[in-house]
Amino acid sequence: MNNSISYDQRYFLGKTNTANGEVNSETVFHYRQKGDMIWGTYEGGFIRYGQIIGKIVEDNKIDFRYQHLNLEGEMMTGEGLCTPELLADGRLRLHESWKWTTGDGSSGNTVVEEVSR
Repeated sequence: MNNSISYDQRYFLGKTNTANGEVNSETVFHYRQKGDMIWGTYEGGFIRYGQIIGKIVEDNKIDFRYQHLNLEGEMMTGEGLCTPELLADGRLRLHESWKWTTGDGSSGNTVVEEVSR
């Protein structure tokens, strides 16, 4: 496994999402990392508060699970795979393919991009 990317203390902002997702341009993610374990929190937009946990797998991808409370008061959970893209300026863009494990069980794609804090 190539583990050359560090996700620790990076912040990401939602850029694009499929219509069945709840992340938007106001959703901020804060990632932490220890070894091959990733965890973080996210909130903003349609999400009151959320948590994500994952494991770095082949090619610095993240196999992750997430849970959050949305503005409607619903507890939502899901799983997915995140593929990192290193931008020319050194920031990361994460391409996430995910599936709800609550609600309608649908799947979608989200892109989040690193921002300065």
